[in-house]
Amino acid sequence: MASPPGLNFFKEGYFTETGTMNPEPSVSLKVDEVLYQGESDFQRILFFRSEKFGRVLCLDNAIQCTEFDEFAYQEMISFLPLNSHENPREVLIIGGGDGGVAREVAKHPKVDKIIQCEIDGKVVELSKEFLPHMACGFASEKIDLRIGDGINFVKNTECRFDVIITDSSDPIGPAEVLYQDDYYASLNKILKPGGIVCCQGESLWFDREFIREVLGRCSKIFAKVDYSSIYIPTYPGGQIGFIMASNSEETDFRRPITVFSDDESERMRLRYYSSEIHSASFVLPRFARKYVDESLGRK
Repeated sequence: MASPPGLNFFKEGYFTETGTMNPEPSVSLKVDEVLYQGESDFQRILFFRSEKFGRVLCLDNAIQCTEFDEFAYQEMISFLPLNSHENPREVLIIGGGDGGVAREVAKHPKVDKIIQCEIDGKVVELSKEFLPHMACGFASEKIDLRIGDGINFVKNTECRFDVIITDSSDPIGPAEVLYQDDYYASLNKILKPGGIVCCQGESLWFDREFIREVLGRCSKIFAKVDYSSIYIPTYPGGQIGFIMASNSEETDFRRPITVFSDDESERMRLRYYSSEIHSASFVLPRFARKYVDESLGRK
């Protein structure tokens, strides 16, 4: 097939990432059909279809999600913080324009209100067209979707939240500010007592210096910080982590307060998350646990 303009190819017919934090390793997926490519005011947007991975969303030449495995990321970034909190009634989502996090958070029986701030309205509208199984989250009555700068919202809102989830792309380009001291300090100010923050935390295999910096920043702002790891094949190395933080020393991320029964999990259509995998995600290989502990000043 002819190479569509704007795509980066490792070989004919394959999309190869060039927009991740590190030039290698990179992920290449076979492109069976280009569904959309264009630019918003903020980034390059690409949707394509792959026989193995289904529909794929790429922003600035980095894979954000695929139909094949998106549920692993969406469920874990949502239910790790929600089920670590005793009563997560009010939730803030920063980013997440594909709708996947909104879909999962809205499922939680204790959540009453969700405010979501996504800077790029074009990603939202295109996701409704090309990823309806994810963007269906925007249809929930719990969701108050606001198209605008999440940083400005966080700094100026008078709302307070039980859980804040930052679903961002890699910390390059527009998302870089979502990993800085000012942002984390602003999040801490709008948390209720016992509040929890969960942020995309990059790869223990390839992004260790970045993780060290972020864990160090968070440990100076929050009372409790940890790192959780999951398996997901279309991110480099097949692994990605989440940085968890709370303003309460009493928070125990590793033991979920809310435990879903098998029947509840089936009704919620959970495919990755369980109370067992919740706890297990904090059990890291020895090199990784040592690295995280050193970053947090633990002995």
